[in-house]
Amino acid sequence: MATLHFFAIFSALTTTLLVCIPTSSCSCLDTVAASSTGQCPVASGTSDIYSKVTEPTLAPFHLQDLPGFTRSVYERAYALITPESQVFSPLLGWTNTLAAYLITPAMGAHFTMYLASMLEFSNFDHLPDCHFRFVFVVKGEVMLTVHTLLQSHCLQVDGFAYLPPEMEHVLATAGSSATLIVFERRYTIMGGNQAPELIVGSTDKQPLIEAPGEIFELRKLLPTNFIYDFNIHVMDFQPGEFLNVKEVHYNQHGLLLLEGQGIYRLADKWYPVQAGDTIWMAPFVPQWYAALGKTRSRYILYKDTNRDPLLHL
Repeated sequence: MATLHFFAIFSALTTTLLVCIPTSSCSCLDTVAASSTGQCPVASGTSDIYSKVTEPTLAPFHLQDLPGFTRSVYERAYALITPESQVFSPLLGWTNTLAAYLITPAMGAHFTMYLASMLEFSNFDHLPDCHFRFVFVVKGEVMLTVHTLLQSHCLQVDGFAYLPPEMEHVLATAGSSATLIVFERRYTIMGGNQAPELIVGSTDKQPLIEAPGEIFELRKLLPTNFIYDFNIHVMDFQPGEFLNVKEVHYNQHGLLLLEGQGIYRLADKWYPVQAGDTIWMAPFVPQWYAALGKTRSRYILYKDTNRDPLLHL
């Protein structure tokens, strides 16, 4: 099997962990303040590695001569949402931004997942009470400002931030546009006085984690302790690699294929997928993936963890 060579994505972002302790009503009692400022460094040559997400190989304009055709599928236990079906519209709390909801509770999920297309000089700061927000930069760069903590962080392609409930913040662009994938959900509080922290980082700085019996490369973007009620996985497959386990489990998934192409099994059907495609998987739907083509496949995946499934009733 050919070895894929790739460059480091960009220099490490400053990572600061901050404590925000919620009460039973999900309000913060205390924060640990810190200060971090700086400008975005010059983007590296890998800043367009996810260009196929916003400009897919099979783009909507390729299907103009096929009226009514779409690769998107919606079933009771899963959905495949492809780029030609995405519908962008203004979103509450955002300025100069259009967003396309890809996964919502209306389809049976307990989280939302959407693409945010931010134009020049756009920003957003709205977040429902008691909800967390996780953002991942697919294109461009944004500046994250946490006002109450006097912090600013530059997020470039492959950069991410986890914003716990009740943490006031603003994400803004300057002289260029940006595209983000955003996950949001109501946080499930654990007993005790521990609470999730602000986390800012970059994918390439996360360690590879062994997955017994598997050959793909796995990175987890959040800590695995019980304070966090979900995690975000980034998984890399070389051409011809596939999942060994044909998974059936209680966890829900929201997946965006960032690079490459392959075949995804969902229930008893098999779907060709490419960069830019989104998949929702309900609990216990059979699922499996194999990478095809000549370049690696990479996807980012939401997975609820560390909570009793009864809490989602």
